[in-house]
Amino acid sequence: MKSLQRILAIVKKEVRQLRRDRLTFGMIVGIPVIQLLMFGYAINMDVRNLDAAVADMSGTSASRQMVMDMAETQIIRIIAQVSDADELEHLMRQGKISVGIYIAPDFDRRMQQADRSAMQLLVDGSDTVVQSAAAQLARISEQSRASPYNDRPPAMELRTFYNPERRSPVNTVPGLIGVILTMTMILFTAVAIVRELERGNLEMLITTPVKTPELMLAKIIPYVVIGLIQTSLVLLLGHFLFEVPMAGSLLDTYIVTLVFIITNLALGLVISTLVTTQFQAMQLAFFVLLPSILLSGFMFPFAGMPRPAQIVAEALPLTHFIRLIRGVILRGASLQELAGELAILGIFIVVLMSLAILRFRKSLD
Repeated sequence: MKSLQRILAIVKKEVRQLRRDRLTFGMIVGIPVIQLLMFGYAINMDVRNLDAAVADMSGTSASRQMVMDMAETQIIRIIAQVSDADELEHLMRQGKISVGIYIAPDFDRRMQQADRSAMQLLVDGSDTVVQSAAAQLARISEQSRASPYNDRPPAMELRTFYNPERRSPVNTVPGLIGVILTMTMILFTAVAIVRELERGNLEMLITTPVKTPELMLAKIIPYVVIGLIQTSLVLLLGHFLFEVPMAGSLLDTYIVTLVFIITNLALGLVISTLVTTQFQAMQLAFFVLLPSILLSGFMFPFAGMPRPAQIVAEALPLTHFIRLIRGVILRGASLQELAGELAILGIFIVVLMSLAILRFRKSLD
């Protein structure tokens, strides 16, 4: 009986402690709610509204009707009209489109010839889900509209760029760099700062001439090196074990990765100013990691998400890094072509570092 009373007393103490810990209570409720919303609402394997561009060299009513029929499937969304196939490839290398539709000048004549393709469907193969959606689009288009000349479906040539073999590691390994860095950089930084706070070392540091920005910079530099080592390890293993190609510049790869590492470290610093214990730091880091993996386009197609989920995804650094790293490694894009995404990560760094410095001063006060 006394043993039961002692157990109940400890249970009551733990419950009271959990009630005081608002972050833990928020995790208890928030994590299942967020997972339910993401998997039930945001995650959708049925890809729709892939960004596409058209190069209609024929300009006839038949070719325009063909494009309209393809758009009505809702698998693609026409966002641009270009003058030739080179522009289609340029937009695809920049990551601005996933599908390009090229219609030859002699489209009407090709429609009468059973042994010649009437059009080409250019597909960004750096995402295997996009390849599957494009193949579905080709099947639907060929089955839904017969040629007005000989009642046969117009032949459509499907050209896959960057990963024609449809090997999953080619798509997964570059994105895995971002997932690993998100998990380790945010967690390491947040826990390291909170650990110093728990041990009282930060109070000792503020009595020295070290300024807050200098302290922040000194804290993140070792983790920058760690992040670059992790990146090199994934690149080496990806190359030798899975034969992942390096279409772009290795220097550009490291520049993009360095910017992303600093972004995550800045986010880790912000988290460290919001919590008081290492356990809370780990909880909040996981809270950021979960939507980053599910909404960034690493596991599930970004185009298949509803607009509200896409807006949330745009606020996650991993979303932009996925586009950057796949653009450089798989599509061979230059930093100039990916300048927009790189600039967004730069904005993340400025905002997060400023917020971390401001909150760090407040927490010490």
